[in-house]
Parts: sequence; structure tokens; C-alpha cells
Amino acid sequence: MQEGFDYLSLVNLLRSYGQEEDWFEFKLNKDMPDMLGKYVSALSNSAAISQHPYGYMIWGIDDSTHEIKGTSFHPGREKKGNMDLLAWLVVNTSPWINIDFIELEAGDGKHIAIMEVPAAVAEPVRFLGDEYIRVGSHVQPLSRYPDYERILWRRFDRLPAEMHIVQEGVSLSALPQLLILEQYFVLQGLPVPGSVEKQAEKFLDEGFVRKQDDGAFGITALGALLFARDLRQFPSLASKALRIISYTGTGRVNASSDITVTEGYAISFERTCSLVYEMLKRSETIDGGLRKENFLFPQASVRELLGNIIIHQDLSIAGSGPMVEIFSNRIEGSNPGSLLVPVDRIIDAPPRARNEALAAFLRRLHVCEERGSGFDRMEEGLENVQQPSPLVETGVDYTRIKLFWYPSFKEWTKADRLRTCYFAVCLKYIESIPVSNAVLRLRFGISQANSAVISRVIGDAIDAGLIRMQDDSVGAKARRYEPYWA
Repeated sequence: MQEGFDYLSLVNLLRSYGQEEDWFEFKLNKDMPDMLGKYVSALSNSAAISQHPYGYMIWGIDDSTHEIKGTSFHPGREKKGNMDLLAWLVVNTSPWINIDFIELEAGDGKHIAIMEVPAAVAEPVRFLGDEYIRVGSHVQPLSRYPDYERILWRRFDRLPAEMHIVQEGVSLSALPQLLILEQYFVLQGLPVPGSVEKQAEKFLDEGFVRKQDDGAFGITALGALLFARDLRQFPSLASKALRIISYTGTGRVNASSDITVTEGYAISFERTCSLVYEMLKRSETIDGGLRKENFLFPQASVRELLGNIIIHQDLSIAGSGPMVEIFSNRIEGSNPGSLLVPVDRIIDAPPRARNEALAAFLRRLHVCEERGSGFDRMEEGLENVQQPSPLVETGVDYTRIKLFWYPSFKEWTKADRLRTCYFAVCLKYIESIPVSNAVLRLRFGISQANSAVISRVIGDAIDAGLIRMQDDSVGAKARRYEPYWA
């Protein structure tokens, strides 16, 4: 049990998820002890894969509606043979982990029981000698899923992937052949030291390189990713070079351009942004006698998308890296690694960076913001041009962000309208701006004469459980809306 931890708040937070995740499970009534033991292994291993400190089994929650219904299961009273259930689970689980049961009341006499399982740390957790994980809503043998098994073993390496040495035995004279040292100073507006030795001292201070016992240098993944002359010189990082593909039309059949940016992210980011902007450029127009460049998407939104896929990628996943794909009606940015927060909480959730050192340095260059994931910046940019909110998709080993462009609101799908309504309400809520029909009309670019269109979108979002009225007793003009989790 975690000291001082509010388990009822935990229950309510997990209930707010759209569906169960691989590291927590809802139940109404108890399972057979053998099945419960498999859950111990599966939740522990899946929590490690998802990078959560604990996995949870919670009894008393309907797994389809997430409604609190209560349970008759009292794990503290249960036995397996002559042993208490908890003791029996601990004895048959290896390596030893601190399994715990917590029982609490949620009001109205509704009893809730929680099994808390620490994430696997150094090796997969086994029950009766076998290893399990959760795939979807099912417990499965880990051996059937080698990709998950590889990811799990990578999680046990405590040294962050960005700090791994990717090139050893580099002499001082050879260092500038692999890293563009002077760009560190240029990008920060600092005077460039006249000697390679002085430049290398800053790279040592930053953790971009390390001094070996023999006096040579080892280049870390962090140093290479930021300042490599060519990432292809580092075999383990070659796939992390940003790839940009432009297509003719809306499908992937005809690629008109396929570019891989092989320089480090710090030295190539501004050029990469300009390259993508150029691909998104549309015909120029004359405004007040001046030529005006038109872009398919706001540059601020595109910049945040690029920064996001670079910073939040999972460096431990080999063979894939960040990629941008440009179509006639959308831009997609993808990276290896699952999203670290629920998709529907991406605006308000506390920021979590998978690569802390990479993110920290790129913040100094203003590539990304201190305040969070950059998603709110993307949303603000799209609001300015009245296009749909970003669509974020994620799985066990990928995250994809899609920005759509439509000539008119009529062409938006229902999913676009619901998603945009929800995220617009979320953004205004965290900015303490009351959200009315009129506010949402501005977000969608709908005139007052067509306010009924927005009323229907609001109604659909309420029916979908995405937003709610702050006070349903007031008249239509006085209604204000907030996210379901407010």
C-alpha cells in the first residue's frame, strides 16, 4: 500500500478513461485464485511495458459502463486451501513483489476492493513459473507475443535510452567528424570557443559525450540525436532520422517527395520546419497590394507536431523513427512509442516526457514549450483557421497525430465535430473561460444564424459523455459547458 495515497481518487481517475488499459482491470466479482494469480503476473508486466509504477485490479466497477456498483468480494477474508489468499499469491509469484489488497467504501454502502501490483522491475513477473501480460482485455502468455517481450526487457534497463553510448573510442580530433560541435554555441547565441578541446568540455558537461578510462570519448545517443553530422554514422540511431514524405492526393500510392533529414535534431529543426512549410504552401494571393503566402496548416501547429514526434519517441524501439506524411487534405506525424497519457486527457494532463534530457535541451532552443505536450498549441493554431482538432492515435509501440484540412465545415465528419467540441471545451476550461454556444460557434467558424448546427454538435458531445452542462437548470442562452472530467 502506498502511504498517504488516495485510492478513491485513483478509482475515479481510472473510471474516467474511455476504456480499460493494459495495466488496470475492472471486475464486479471475484475470480478463481489461479486466474487471479495470472492477473498478478499480467498486470505487473503490462504496467512495466506501459511505464506505470503499479497495475491494478479493481472490484466493484462495471467494466463496460465504469459505473460503481460495489462488490461482495472481500479479499482479506479469502483463502486458498489453508492459506490466506494474499499469502498464497505471494508464495506462488516470482520474483517476490509486494502485492497488496485495499478495501474501501465508495458511498451508498458500495464496497470496492483493489489489488495493487508493483510493475516488474528487473525481470518479468511469473505466476507458478509462467509469464503473462494483458492484451486488450485478455490475459495471455507473454511467450506468444515476442514484440511485447522485447519491449518489456528494454524497460528493465534503468539507464535512459538517450544516455546510452552509441559510439565508443572516439578521439578528440575525430569528434568534429561525427558531431557539429560549434552549432551548440551558435544556436544559443554564445561565442564559439577557438579549440576543439574547449568545445568538447561543454559537450562533456551536457552529457552529450563521456570520457572513457582510456582518454577517448564515448558519444551518447543524446549527443548524436542533437548534433550528429549524419545519423547514419551511428548504426543504432540511423532509423531515428526524421523522414518526410509528400504524396499526390489523399492516399499513399503516389509519393511526390521522400526526404530523410540525417542531421541531428538541434541543428536541423528550423530547416526541417521550413522544408515542411514549403511542401504545405499553396498558391499565393494578393492582399492590399502585397503578396501573401498561403499554407495548408498554421505554421505554429506544424512546428508543434514536429517537435512532439521528435521529443516523445521511444528510443528503445529499434528500426523505426519519427515520420511526417503530407497529403492533399491532411498531415500525419508519427513516432515509435505509445502515448504516456490518455488520449482524451492530452490537453490537461501533467506533461510527461519520455526523453527528459532531449526535451530539456530542445526547450532551451524553444523547439518545445515548458508547459506541456504542445497539443494545446496545435489546437490553438487550428482554432485560428477553424479546422478540426488534431486526431491522436496510439498503440503499444506507436503514436500518430493527424491534422485535417477541409474547404468548409460541411465536409467535417461527425467524429471531427465531436473531437473538436470536446478539445475546445477542455482548452477553454483550463484557461478558465466559460464555454457557451457562442464560444463554440467561433471555434467552428459558424455564424449566429446557424447556431442550431452547434447546438446539435453540443448535444451529440453530451450524449457521447464527452462534455456536460455546468448547470442544467438554466435556460439555453445561459448554458455553459465543461469536460466530463471537470
